[in-house]
Amino acid sequence: MLVILAGEQLLSPQQVCQNCLMADQSGQPRWRQGQLRCGQAILKLGEKTPDQFECQMGFRVANIE
Repeated sequence: MLVILAGEQLLSPQQVCQNCLMADQSGQPRWRQGQLRCGQAILKLGEKTPDQFECQMGFRVANIE
């Protein structure tokens, strides 16, 4: 499940991405095959797969399972 990290809060993508010009046609982040296509990965040192991404609008996006 994708969530938007805003300070101490977790927001749903529907609350943030619906009005974003970078979102897909359904107002969702462009998430494909474990990658955020409308942003970039935030990698931690020594890790191969990111657990957070930063969208082009400046929000942090995480995939929580």
